[in-house]
Amino acid sequence: MAIHLTKESKVLVQGMTGGEGMKHTRRMLAAGTDVVGGVNPRKAGRSVDFDDRRVPVFGSVAEGMDATGADVTVVFVPPAFAKYAVTEAADAGIGLAVVITEGIPVHDSVAFIAHARTRGTRVIGPNCPGLISPGQSNAGIIPADITKPGRIGLVSKSGTLTYQLMYELRDTGFSTCVGIGGDPVVGTTHIDCLAAFQDDPDTDLIVLIGEIGGDAEERAAAYVRDHVTKPVVGYIAGFTAPEGRTMGHAGAIVSGSSGTAQAKKEALEAAGVRVGDTPTETARQVLAVLNASR
Repeated sequence: MAIHLTKESKVLVQGMTGGEGMKHTRRMLAAGTDVVGGVNPRKAGRSVDFDDRRVPVFGSVAEGMDATGADVTVVFVPPAFAKYAVTEAADAGIGLAVVITEGIPVHDSVAFIAHARTRGTRVIGPNCPGLISPGQSNAGIIPADITKPGRIGLVSKSGTLTYQLMYELRDTGFSTCVGIGGDPVVGTTHIDCLAAFQDDPDTDLIVLIGEIGGDAEERAAAYVRDHVTKPVVGYIAGFTAPEGRTMGHAGAIVSGSSGTAQAKKEALEAAGVRVGDTPTETARQVLAVLNASR
């Protein structure tokens, strides 16, 4: 089992024929992802060779879905066109849209996420690394060779910390790793993933990675307290970040006592979540919890 992405997922890539799209489509295919098509209205009817796989290019998401049965799209289009791309995918009825693009104006993200919800399309991102169910499928830019299948679920705001925890726990493995993105507005939240991992019979423990800014982690802590029975281990990035300055992600800004790493850590610990002071310590805590349950 896994959440949101399995070996049965059929993936379209919007922007496949661009530089980033080509590079990461090749990596997704190498990871075993069933990439069934690309989308580019200007190159419809052509195909692209990726090693031993020829992938057709369609003029629209709807055309690609009709021809292939695709249920996932990965979006690599430039920021100015992202709103249109996700809206088109949602109108076509795609189940999952993974928006890798960074630098999308917040008002565009608000619009396409709201529109997607009315159409029943789940959005992951924007400005995210995507998600991977190791050994099954990889939708986005997460390295596929740094871990293996296992029974840990991971949800993270940070792409690089997603990779680090995957590597630190590579000998244990993951059911699914989801990078939700660090922008102020994202389509899938920590809580959404916590709920899905709680319901997944093949996830035994959940790792939650947060960072300074906003109150998403505090809300996630309340959800863990009230709804999650599986063990949760957390890590919060940004303890040394200066107040009032945006750090990296557009959402990582602290104002006064709101959104600080310490406040988030305290909220999580009050909900029974073990919180590591470093990624390596967080991985050790995960192993300690797993060993104690055996």
